[in-house]
Amino acid sequence: MRCAAVTRYRQSVLIVALAATLAGSTRMSPAKPVYGETPGPVAPPAPVLPVPTARQIAWQEREFIAFAHFGVNTFTDREWGEGKEDPAIFNPTALDARQWARTCKDAGMKMLILTAKHHDGFCLWPSRYTEHSVKASPWRGGKGDVVREAADACREAGLDFGIYLSPWDRHEPCYGDSPRYNEYYMNQLTELLTDYGRISEVWFDGACGEGPNGKRQVYDFPAYRALVRKLQSDACMFSDAGPDVRWVGNERGCASDPNWATIDAGRMIVGKPNQDQTHGVFGGPDWVPTEVDVSIRPGWFYHPAEDEKVKSLASLLDIYYASVGMNGVLLLNVPPDRRGLMHEADAARLREFRAVIDATFARDLARGKPATATNVRGGAAAFGPEKALDADPSTYWATDDGVVAASMEVDLGGPATFDRAMIREHTALGQRVRAFALEAWDGQAWKPLGRGQTIGYKRLLRFPPVTAAKVRLKIEDARACPTVSRLGLFLAPEAR
Repeated sequence: MRCAAVTRYRQSVLIVALAATLAGSTRMSPAKPVYGETPGPVAPPAPVLPVPTARQIAWQEREFIAFAHFGVNTFTDREWGEGKEDPAIFNPTALDARQWARTCKDAGMKMLILTAKHHDGFCLWPSRYTEHSVKASPWRGGKGDVVREAADACREAGLDFGIYLSPWDRHEPCYGDSPRYNEYYMNQLTELLTDYGRISEVWFDGACGEGPNGKRQVYDFPAYRALVRKLQSDACMFSDAGPDVRWVGNERGCASDPNWATIDAGRMIVGKPNQDQTHGVFGGPDWVPTEVDVSIRPGWFYHPAEDEKVKSLASLLDIYYASVGMNGVLLLNVPPDRRGLMHEADAARLREFRAVIDATFARDLARGKPATATNVRGGAAAFGPEKALDADPSTYWATDDGVVAASMEVDLGGPATFDRAMIREHTALGQRVRAFALEAWDGQAWKPLGRGQTIGYKRLLRFPPVTAAKVRLKIEDARACPTVSRLGLFLAPEAR
């Protein structure tokens, strides 16, 4: 049933144009219809542009994904290599990409992105365009291919697979000769996009730490992006400016309110500070939501001295609520160690984290409860508030056109204790809400539980445990009539 519901949700993207046409041709009666007794079909809300593409919706539904920084830095105990490292230093003793995939899947992650090449230029696959790769190492007798093993392990485990190919290359002699190096880079990108099956995300950054007297390399991002679209049309591309997914603007693992999925991509530059990086742009012309990257350890590559510095459970939970719970996707780096395994300390913490998340959201106290609203689109049951309380992500509570402030009230059927709330918009029709509040009825008055600006794909609220029989979601302002696809109430295990 859930798969069918998700399919219906994704199909809603394909009917956006039809929805707009229907909205323009259907007119509501001046008289307010009786809720649930609307005589004819009521048109869905017109899209508020821009709206996400199918690949962007699939990306956001992953919610929690993994980064794996691995390479010569793993063996030199550095974060940035110099490009002068002897390939012979790369020799993991027990590399098992299936163990990586199991660790990620057990943590609830849906994709693994591998650093196929970092700034040092060492390639984790036997590239035909350089000798500075695994083929010059003793690992697997020079016949190994980390990218191949990781891609195969992910597919076997049912995980999506992505690649990071650093534009900055401190080893390649032609770096700094822009036309030559861009050709070199695109040749390597072509290898990765054609030889390893489906690639779900391509991770670009604008890194170049050469300094004021260093090499001047101009990255040809338009050509890089065109190549990805040609060879892997379903892959989302990450960078400061998208075009599919944008950097959140920090590496602490937190997004901020407001977090608009929309930006003006034409004003953003890869590798440079961008004013709208974190918050996005209200009414921006481009749909480019945030990916929130952070490492489970202080560093991005594995360092033995950090085995006792894995982030605490409390820290990971804070990151989750500030990323997935703030309309973003969490990209958590889990670096393989010198054996070629994700370390036991990291794996144990991830299992602990997953257990708490699963327990917290296992039971929705608002699911299926009766609800009322101050306004329902056309008085139609198809857009009633109970649609935000069902199990179908393609349904939603919506109001009449022009009604941008409204509320829905949920009757929990008696006192219930909760300390978490989940709110979602039907973002296939655009991101709309710009101010909301959640309240609980204490028997005499409505008491605030939380408030914010944007909601988007998912907004999670945490508050001290409260016992109440009724809850009210107030949409205080929106770009157009709101579309709320989920209002859930939960109790975290530590509060039980």
